[in-house]
Amino acid sequence: MREIPIVIVGLMGAGKSTVGRLVAEALGRVVRDSDADLEDRYGMTAAQIAAALGAEVLHERESEVLREALGRRPPEVIGAAASTVEDARARSALKSAFVVFLDGSPALLAERMRSSAHRPHFLPDLERMLTEQRERRLPYFQEVADLTADATRVPEEIAEEVLAAFRINQKPVR
Repeated sequence: MREIPIVIVGLMGAGKSTVGRLVAEALGRVVRDSDADLEDRYGMTAAQIAAALGAEVLHERESEVLREALGRRPPEVIGAAASTVEDARARSALKSAFVVFLDGSPALLAERMRSSAHRPHFLPDLERMLTEQRERRLPYFQEVADLTADATRVPEEIAEEVLAAFRINQKPVR
């Protein structure tokens, strides 16, 4: 089995944490989540960082914790904040990983987000916010992804797809 990290990217509510946990369990790896890393390091949730210091600082910190996580050994399964794909340094670092893009409609993701207070809601209309984020980030998600998975499916099915793709596909040269 390849000894590279697996990184799961996608918008808020796509299921990165759940799918990441399932994949990590199946591979006997540590699962790492950018939200938990931020809170451990800075003592604040992503929403609190955004409120206190602004979205730009939050996104810089999210990129930093992803880049650090990619260097850990043995390699881990990482649930990365969606904003990280907008950072050129993070996109470059992701070339060393197997990257899964969980894609779902903004309407579905907004519905999932309504009960989540740990992530920042930059606009009152969650669906509009996620639509704007998806439009801005989609080219980057597509650039870094080795696999795009439908986030509307149940997490166990997505995890099986990720595991199968990881086991049989060689890392493409980008």
